[in-house]
Amino acid sequence: MLRLRLLTWDVKDTLLRLRQPVGQSYAAEARAQGLQVQPEALGRSFREVYGAQSRRFPNYGHGQGLSSRQWWLDVIKQSFRLSGVLDEAALTKVAEKLYRDYCSSHSWEMLPGAAETLNRCRELGFRMGVVSNFDSRLEVILSQCNLRHHFQFVLTSEAAGVAKPDGRIFEQALRLGGARPEQAAHIGDDYSRDYRAARAAGMHGFLLRPAGQEQSQGQEVPPEHVLPTLSHLLARIQKE
Repeated sequence: MLRLRLLTWDVKDTLLRLRQPVGQSYAAEARAQGLQVQPEALGRSFREVYGAQSRRFPNYGHGQGLSSRQWWLDVIKQSFRLSGVLDEAALTKVAEKLYRDYCSSHSWEMLPGAAETLNRCRELGFRMGVVSNFDSRLEVILSQCNLRHHFQFVLTSEAAGVAKPDGRIFEQALRLGGARPEQAAHIGDDYSRDYRAARAAGMHGFLLRPAGQEQSQGQEVPPEHVLPTLSHLLARIQKE
């Protein structure tokens, strides 16, 4: 059995996931403001804009003079513009409302096994923290979803100043958690940003990969490090 003191967790698509695709939630809010936009078109626009914004202003524009709030408002507005909406007054209202809505538990749901696994880990005495490429709203989201009390710390890439897979964010997490790398394990759903990055930092790693999701070429992970569901975590730790 691994002698672990600290478990660090990714959040999006590991513990929580969006209740609706982005295109659907954006289109619903647009309808409330009297705008008609197809969810599919908005979804495509969002993916294109989000990718371009991330490349131009990585980590929510940290160090480039942007706040994460402004970063997101720009993404939302540009997604609508790319989908043909040019009413700037309406866009401002929609963007502000969507930015607030994504703090709410109405926008998020827990993945299967998340609550039970976190409860059991806490009962067993593990220290736990969050390491997430998210903005400052994450604290509120975790509180709204009744998960914040599980964690000794919540470290976002915005607060850390660096984003996964940069090993410096894991170094900060280890300091916050009071553990050496070999005493810690990170759990996440992304091979590069979570599993490989944590192991490069000297930590143990577990990759959430639901049953039926194929392993990508060049992303080989030992079976004992793969979690078909979060409920498999403690058994994996005990087998190591």
